[in-house]
Amino acid sequence: MSKMKKMNILSKTIVMALCMFACADLDLPNDGRISYQELFSTYNRIKSYYNQCVAIQGIGFNYANTPLASFCDEAHDASDMTAGSVFNWYNDRTSPTSDPLGGYWGGGYTVIGKCNTFLKYMTDPELPYQFKNPDEKDGLIAQVRVARAYYYLQLIKRYGGCAIVDVPYEVDHDFSKVERATFEEVADFIIAECDIALAAKETEGMPFGLRWAISDTERGQITRAFAYAVKSQTALYAASPLWYTPGSKYTWEKATAITKEALDQCLTHGFQLHNRTVASTVAQNPYAHYFMTRSDASRSWDRETIFESDIQLSVWSLAGLPVTTGMTKAGPGPSQELVDSYEMQTSGEPPILGYSDADHLEVIPNLTSGYDPNNPYVGRDPRFYASIYYNGAIQNLANQTPIVETYVGGNCGISDQVTDIRFTRTGYYMRKFNNYRSDNLLNSDGYMRIFRLGELYLNFAEAAYQSVGPDVPVVSTSGIILSARDAVNAVRRRAEMPNFPAGMTKENFEKKYRNERRVELAFEEHRFYDVRRWKILHQTDGFVTGMRIIPEGGNLTYNRIKLADRGTNADKYLILPLDAAEAQKMETLTGEEWQNPGW
Repeated sequence: MSKMKKMNILSKTIVMALCMFACADLDLPNDGRISYQELFSTYNRIKSYYNQCVAIQGIGFNYANTPLASFCDEAHDASDMTAGSVFNWYNDRTSPTSDPLGGYWGGGYTVIGKCNTFLKYMTDPELPYQFKNPDEKDGLIAQVRVARAYYYLQLIKRYGGCAIVDVPYEVDHDFSKVERATFEEVADFIIAECDIALAAKETEGMPFGLRWAISDTERGQITRAFAYAVKSQTALYAASPLWYTPGSKYTWEKATAITKEALDQCLTHGFQLHNRTVASTVAQNPYAHYFMTRSDASRSWDRETIFESDIQLSVWSLAGLPVTTGMTKAGPGPSQELVDSYEMQTSGEPPILGYSDADHLEVIPNLTSGYDPNNPYVGRDPRFYASIYYNGAIQNLANQTPIVETYVGGNCGISDQVTDIRFTRTGYYMRKFNNYRSDNLLNSDGYMRIFRLGELYLNFAEAAYQSVGPDVPVVSTSGIILSARDAVNAVRRRAEMPNFPAGMTKENFEKKYRNERRVELAFEEHRFYDVRRWKILHQTDGFVTGMRIIPEGGNLTYNRIKLADRGTNADKYLILPLDAAEAQKMETLTGEEWQNPGW
């Protein structure tokens, strides 16, 4: 492998990070560029490099201005008939050379490389800069360790096992010895790194370190809650059907212990589900209010958020209503399957028990639930009204106008012009995160939470019902006693939904739990991975349906419609493909196949 030309420090870091697939000349000319020794010789330079390491990538409309919801059964995007990422995904045009959701492999290793460099020099006893307070130095190291663990979690969620690189590679490194670790091995590394960081001294009351509490001016810093959340999600994924292998240490019992510890630690340190009452002119309910506002980093009123994306969403524009001034596209139209998943509030039962045909056009109504097919949006789970614009919804809560009309010919109706991306394909529009005040003059939409307490409750519930059953209390050293059902019910109480009943079989609990997770975490980039780790992709992502409403003689006729078949529910789509060039490099260097199955 030939040496690359001399490069500045940033380029060199990137090359070293991209899975270390190339060599570099580290001799830097004396032309203003600095060595790593010089870089780590001043406080300001150290903090600047640290900021690059912990700049957690935001989540949101990151896929050609479309959210991840459009790439699973949560939604069907209005851009389905125009050239681009959505069109390619729906038409099975994904490949190792053209992946609409690709790019994270290289990007992930880039920032991991930065973390490796930071940790190498910061743990060097000959570090040029001497911190006045060693706790500050240890705190920076702990935060970067957790950030690196998070980046590895993002890699394995998408691609499965990967190379564990925890030090910067030297120019003479033998790349033929690079090995692709298993999912379990990477999970071990992630959890171990978080544990090392959590073992660091707590520095509460000081403006640095791995802490529980930070101020609003410290927004974006890695906290102890973040570390526990990384551990929780890692253990849950490792125990799930897609990644668990016989003999793995990540049994549901182990996942229960890890997720329970994460939940207990957060509860012990003051985290609570957001349940702030607001005026009906501001938001429909606390759940709606939570997602249409920015988090409170100091947790004076928002005690649910563990970590928030740094990207303000533009739902009003990229997933907007045609009646909103300045909107550009309808974006992700919520699927009828997602709408069907919202239970009836009074009974707590599903309105639809299933479908009697393969195209989901003939439903099996739940006659005891209170569901009225002629008034399908009445009496539903309050989270439905917070998350979805439907026919008859009120857009502006303050003046109760306009009424959203999704029927054919309505102000937000389905359009027969399939290339007009301003109108829904499903008869619904995404509302979650959207503030009705937002338009082209002012964006008041919310921010997506990367980790929040609601997820930890559900993570624990899943692991616990799998390991000990729905109703068996789990006791831990914290003294907090919870069963899987208790944890789910805590989430449902915030939503003003009836509790799960006691005595459910494991199978019935699983069905209801998975539905609860789908509803509570809708549009938060969980469903895409959940259907994969549960290995139910073949059941969920072949197509979705919508609702075409036709006005007839003063009445409305509700007609379910099937959207075009997608080619994205084959087994190969359980794991994303590695970029062809990167996979080929590794195969050339190691003699081993690196590309994921089916690609």
